[in-house]
Amino acid sequence: MSRAALLVLADGRFPAGGHAHSGGAEPAVAEGRVLDADSLADFCRGRLHTTGLTAAALAAAAAHGLDPLTLDEAADARTPSPALRATARRLGRQLMRAARATWPSPELDALAAARPRGAHQPVVLGLTARSAGLDPVDAADCVAYETVSGPATAVVRLLSLDPFHATAVLARLAPELDRVADQAAEAARQGIDALPTASAPLLDITAEAHAAWPVRLFAS
Repeated sequence: MSRAALLVLADGRFPAGGHAHSGGAEPAVAEGRVLDADSLADFCRGRLHTTGLTAAALAAAAAHGLDPLTLDEAADARTPSPALRATARRLGRQLMRAARATWPSPELDALAAARPRGAHQPVVLGLTARSAGLDPVDAADCVAYETVSGPATAVVRLLSLDPFHATAVLARLAPELDRVADQAAEAARQGIDALPTASAPLLDITAEAHAAWPVRLFAS
């Protein structure tokens, strides 16, 4: 296992397409629910312990070696918003392209062939971590970090928030990121039926509204 591989996979410059997505932050800013560093921290914390936990467990399960096609179906069942399902598959397709170029593997090839329009991004990420020689906790850590770093970066752009303050939010959340990753990996060890189903209904509702905006800065 290479610890450097985790840094490459979690790097915001890894060409997986995440920079174009706000993780629900754009509608939250528009509605006045995120307006400074404190409210950003609340938003990120809520996202981490709901959809973040669910996505991290799916990634950990894929890294653990559970069937990615079954996990992809489980991800569909845990994503009630059509807009978010489409986003997850779009991101999964982009990540798959980057992953196969970086850490080629027969497992990635098989999933790409079975899901040509894209599998859910956390499932692809978990399989990518597996191909890179990382373990389930690494995969869960990467997803947990993405869950909060994406909105934090988006809010810097949306509000001109001081990037030092946004980074401080992420740093203060670090112990919770570790706990969520450990919880996700433990669930993955117990099998698909034990994976979390935590959701965030407000994110689902605002995602549907955001998808219909005629003008927006972020794709989601």
